[in-house]
Amino acid sequence: MHYVYLLESIDHPEQTYVGLTNDLRERLKAHNAGRSLHTTKYKPWRLITYVAFSDKDHAVAFERYMKTASGRAFAAKRLR
Repeated sequence: MHYVYLLESIDHPEQTYVGLTNDLRERLKAHNAGRSLHTTKYKPWRLITYVAFSDKDHAVAFERYMKTASGRAFAAKRLR
């Protein structure tokens, strides 16, 4: 499975991050351990939601959408 996930910084709740992985538990551990340059500044993180896809192309397309202004608005209204 391929997972598109939404994280929220525990210490800075206005900071969110959208990512894609095939191992959600390990990826969250990596974010909280500071092994991602994009998220280390705002750690620790908590998982808000995720969507599982069996097809990688669909997962990549959904991640791209979630990183747009429209996708961020959708997440703020429907996923938090």
